[in-house]
Amino acid sequence: MGSPKALLRSPDGRLFVTRIVDTLRESGIANVVVVTGRDHHAIVDALQHARRSPLIVRNPDPARGQLSSMLVGMDAVVNANTDGVLMTLVDVPMVRVSTVVQVISEWRRTRAPIVRPAIGHRHGHPVIFDRSVFDALRAAPLEGGAKSVVRAHEHDLLNVPVSDEGCLVDVDTPEQYRRMNEARGTKN
Repeated sequence: MGSPKALLRSPDGRLFVTRIVDTLRESGIANVVVVTGRDHHAIVDALQHARRSPLIVRNPDPARGQLSSMLVGMDAVVNANTDGVLMTLVDVPMVRVSTVVQVISEWRRTRAPIVRPAIGHRHGHPVIFDRSVFDALRAAPLEGGAKSVVRAHEHDLLNVPVSDEGCLVDVDTPEQYRRMNEARGTKN
């Protein structure tokens, strides 16, 4: 992207990371953890004025992949009383509060091992991993990421039908960033 995705501006003017933290907090999540990598200090600086600062932890080797960052985050907060972990990516900043609330509600109702929003056959973020799959996540090969655990549970995971296209908007390239902003009437 040429700059840290966490520090890109969303169409409403907030930084991706700030927008995500705000969305999670507004969804009722008390313990929000942001896992950083090489841009740690810039992200810490950006979040220092957050309404309720999240716990910020650094992945010492983010080149190991997304699962390594998830495990760093889990190490920071998972304890004997943790029933599940909700995970999202910084490059999926447009998810709505209502979608997060719906995913959490369905997980609480069903206690399915993995719960995620879906529109038709497309699935998005955030994803909740129930305590029942914590050991599988910790044992999964880093190069395969959490996807190997998701595939192992494809028959008992829960896709929550939503209408929120924001849960699918993944910004990985400058072109995707431009399209996201154009679709929402801004120019960055």
